[in-house]
Amino acid sequence: MPDLTILAVPVFSPLANLGFALRREVFVIEQKVPQDLEIDAEDMTATHIVGIADGAVVTVLRVLWKGDHAKIGRVAVAESHRGLGLGAEMIRFAVTHAAGKGQECCYLESQSDKVGFYERLGFIAYGDEFMDAGIPHRKMRNY
Repeated sequence: MPDLTILAVPVFSPLANLGFALRREVFVIEQKVPQDLEIDAEDMTATHIVGIADGAVVTVLRVLWKGDHAKIGRVAVAESHRGLGLGAEMIRFAVTHAAGKGQECCYLESQSDKVGFYERLGFIAYGDEFMDAGIPHRKMRNY
C-alpha cells in the first residue's frame, strides 16, 4: 500500500480543489451523477479531507456537522488507487477527526454495492434502500 498523507483542508484551497476534481472524475464522469447534484451548498461548510499518495490527491471525502452526528459523504478514490485500503484509511481518519471535534456518532449514505466496505469499518446499515442520483443507497451509522 502506498503511503497516504491525510489532511483536512479549507474549502477552495488548492488541495480541496484537487479533491473536487477527483470527485468530478469519479461521480460525474465515471458514475454519471449530474454535476449540479455532486457540488452543493453544503460544500461551503463541510470539512474537506484529502488523501495524497504518489504525489497526487487520490482520495477525498467531506464531513458535515449535523448537531447530533457527523455525516461522512462524497467518498471517492481515484481508479488508479482502488483496492489498496486507502478508502478505509480515509474513513477511519474521518471518524477519528469527528471524535476529536466531540462527535462520536457518524452517519453516511452508502451506495448499496459498497455497504460491505462500510460494515467492515463498523457501520451498520438500516432502513430501506433508496435512490440518490439514480444510484441505490443505504443509510448507515456507527452508533
